[in-house]
Amino acid sequence: MPNFSLPFSKKINQSKLILYINARILDPESGFDKEGYLLTRGDKIEDFQAGIPNLDSISCDEVIDCQNHLLCPALIDIQVHFRDPGQTHKEDLTSGSKSAVVGGIATVVCQPNTNPVLDSPKILNTLFQKAKKSAYCNIETYAAITKNMEGKEMADLKKLKEAGAVGFTDDGLPVMNAHLMRLAMEFSAKENVPIAQHAEDLNLSNKGCINEGEVSRKLKVTGIPNISESVIVARDLHILEKTGGHYHLLHISTKEALEEVRRAKKKNLNVTVEICPHHFTLTDEAILTEGTNAKMNPPLRSKEDRDALLEALRDDTIDAITTDHAPHDVDSKNKDLSKAAFGIVGVETLLPISLELYHNKLLSLRDLLAKMTYKPADIINIKSGRIKKGSKADLVLIDLNQEWTINKEDFYSKSKNSPFNNRKVKGKVLKTIISGHIVYDCQ
Repeated sequence: MPNFSLPFSKKINQSKLILYINARILDPESGFDKEGYLLTRGDKIEDFQAGIPNLDSISCDEVIDCQNHLLCPALIDIQVHFRDPGQTHKEDLTSGSKSAVVGGIATVVCQPNTNPVLDSPKILNTLFQKAKKSAYCNIETYAAITKNMEGKEMADLKKLKEAGAVGFTDDGLPVMNAHLMRLAMEFSAKENVPIAQHAEDLNLSNKGCINEGEVSRKLKVTGIPNISESVIVARDLHILEKTGGHYHLLHISTKEALEEVRRAKKKNLNVTVEICPHHFTLTDEAILTEGTNAKMNPPLRSKEDRDALLEALRDDTIDAITTDHAPHDVDSKNKDLSKAAFGIVGVETLLPISLELYHNKLLSLRDLLAKMTYKPADIINIKSGRIKKGSKADLVLIDLNQEWTINKEDFYSKSKNSPFNNRKVKGKVLKTIISGHIVYDCQ
């Protein structure tokens, strides 16, 4: 049976030494990729070297044989919905973070579309206090750009940043008001925080439920056109060019939006982009077999879009891979396609689905892991996602070649809404280490 341990429930023993031997150590940032050993002291990485350590010269409290498996920085997912507060029947900080560490994730960024919305320092403080007591992983959070995410009045971004917000978004809803987006970007330029946008022109989406295309026409439902995404991206990038700042594009899904991003990056604008595994793996054809478990926003797009996304992963137009983990209860999904809730769970399937890019030789292992470790860390300005002496010991041990079949009934999430159920995958998390503490051990 797997073993779990809360990392923050007791004081860390800063003198405890744990030695990991017989590991393939890979640091995506530096390119270090060698068979060797790694030593942690308390919550920090003490040392790592190629080769075999002299056990007689190292007085360790514990020695862990990695059996030639991959030891790398633990993953960082900068877009999750843990539904806490307000919808904890779908997920909460405990269940969501437990699910995350099973997936090899050490740090998540919660989205603010909770109930109440994360738009005040008081609500943020309550969230952080709960996380200290009950979360299995590091909890960061975005705060809302506008009060109650209504798109009418700016939240107090300065006070929210001081309270610990790593960035700002109305994710779940776009900031439709261009003036408010300009104010947010001006704040970003001044305070060095990302402004993350769910890029969707609601007028063009017209309450659509899946991608506008052959599948929507076949099913006779309203589709969401590609331009609903690209129009907002183009608008926001024009604002960014005027204001400066850091614009982060959530869950990109269309080739047209990619083209806008490429133009912006050629101008050296500070724009970063994330993608979700379902968008580079599936197309809207999945709706025909998976039903509402393949309904998300932005929707699964066409094969042409998916191929463009894969190319953008290869040429680094896309900076990070995230899940947009969006748990829902059965009743929310067990409805007609037009009425069912958007979203799927994803933290437990992030690694194996993403590893398909490596196993299929579309990305090198280093490049793939970069998009799930130090690059998302850099987007939110935290110093994680690296193997360095003195760095925080957030690590994951992975069997790259273990084959298994995804079974949604085995998820530790409260919700099971996944289009990847019964998918055969390769790559399994064996241990997740946070602050030098083994929080998940699959043995």
